[in-house]
Amino acid sequence: MDLRENIGWPVSEMARKVAMDINDGAYVNLGIGIPEMVAGYIPEGREVIYHTENGLLGMGKVAEKGTEDFELVNAGKKYVTAIPGAAFFHHADSFAMIRGGHIDICVLGAYQVSQEGDLANWSTGDPNDVPAVGGAMDLVAGVKTIYVITQHSTKSGESKIVKECTYPLTGKKVVSRIYTNLAVIDVTENGLYVRELAPDLTFEYLQKHTDAALSQYNAK
Repeated sequence: MDLRENIGWPVSEMARKVAMDINDGAYVNLGIGIPEMVAGYIPEGREVIYHTENGLLGMGKVAEKGTEDFELVNAGKKYVTAIPGAAFFHHADSFAMIRGGHIDICVLGAYQVSQEGDLANWSTGDPNDVPAVGGAMDLVAGVKTIYVITQHSTKSGESKIVKECTYPLTGKKVVSRIYTNLAVIDVTENGLYVRELAPDLTFEYLQKHTDAALSQYNAK
């Protein structure tokens, strides 16, 4: 049974908050799952160019049922559309864009994020898991800004924001900001700072449900 309480922001609001923090004209890569939702909440009039590592720059919305082009998929194998002016290229060229620092923002999910911004998002270390790191290690190493969007706790109630990751790392000191159902948290050189709390939540409640130490901006 999922032990997480029905409090805080729904996933849609989490995705909207990420979208609001993506600047006009940004080149953005979205991870599989919850991160994909961010594309649906970009404010009208703001241009964001989506990149998918399997070889498309200018990815549009998910294709409506009955209109799918079965040769046009994203990295999550979902049928997508392409915007006017979109470019298609070899897989190797796509990763050259990533490794060359040409993607501005990447939004990823997470199993754990440490207080120093270390990210673990590809394996729990279970020997029965199928290795599935995909392009995540390249993304966190090459993209300028990494945002994480995730539930604050696991289904069993364990904090995903930890002092030190216990799962295999995707990258060290790579995460800039964390968006959960309970808060938006900045990762800084001086630790984790709460940028925004979900409605009706206190800082004390958030800290109680977070393994890593948190600070507040402008706290007296």
